[in-house]
Amino acid sequence: MPDDQATRTPRTAAVFASCIADLAAPGPVRATVRVLEAMGVDAALPAGQTCCGQPALNSGFPEPAKRLMRHWIEVFEPYEAVVSPSGSCTATVFHQYPRVLEGRWAERARALAERTYELSQFVAAFGRDLPMRLDATVTYHDSCHMLRSLGERTSPRTVLERIEGLRLVEMAEHETCCGFGGTFAAKFPEVSVSLADQKLAAAADSGARYLVSADPGCLTHLTARTVDTRGPMRTRHIAELIADALEVTP
Repeated sequence: MPDDQATRTPRTAAVFASCIADLAAPGPVRATVRVLEAMGVDAALPAGQTCCGQPALNSGFPEPAKRLMRHWIEVFEPYEAVVSPSGSCTATVFHQYPRVLEGRWAERARALAERTYELSQFVAAFGRDLPMRLDATVTYHDSCHMLRSLGERTSPRTVLERIEGLRLVEMAEHETCCGFGGTFAAKFPEVSVSLADQKLAAAADSGARYLVSADPGCLTHLTARTVDTRGPMRTRHIAELIADALEVTP
């Protein structure tokens, strides 16, 4: 996302679903489309979209990752903007594509990355007048890739603070990993579960009703652990929370 954001809201935007949202958690994608439409943006879901290549790259397979990256660019390049409900995938497009690809592909990657947004970034930049109201107390989990790779912690809080009636409380260790980490959760299940339990305990101690994040992967992991332990915390993707706020707006 460019530092000097344009003031004009893009007329059209392609929604990049991400693998987890596509295969396991479709709610954030549906909510993203609703939020974009409420902003007056024509939202498209390109049928040719596939994985961004992050799992292959993180697992040490750069060549398969490059093939996915080139395909991703070809699918999304025609659109005025790209918006994703996944901070992790957005970080990959923004930082890893220009680094891993070469020559003309790297140039195309840089140009496309400049108009690729994680959803809360897009709403923070272009949705200042979006009417939102929701009576809820929430705490926010900073996912590792969105915070440390994309370098984004401000936009989600900016959007949450714009929701009338919503109370945002910071939990302890809100920047600590939840234990998902993509393949990390499968390789180190004991550590992964322990981190999830610590995160959920911190969220519950904050007094919030909802634990909110901008990454479907983290939320899928935390939700599964909540179900397993029958814990009190309810998880919600920030896209769904924004859509909830729109639903009750007159």
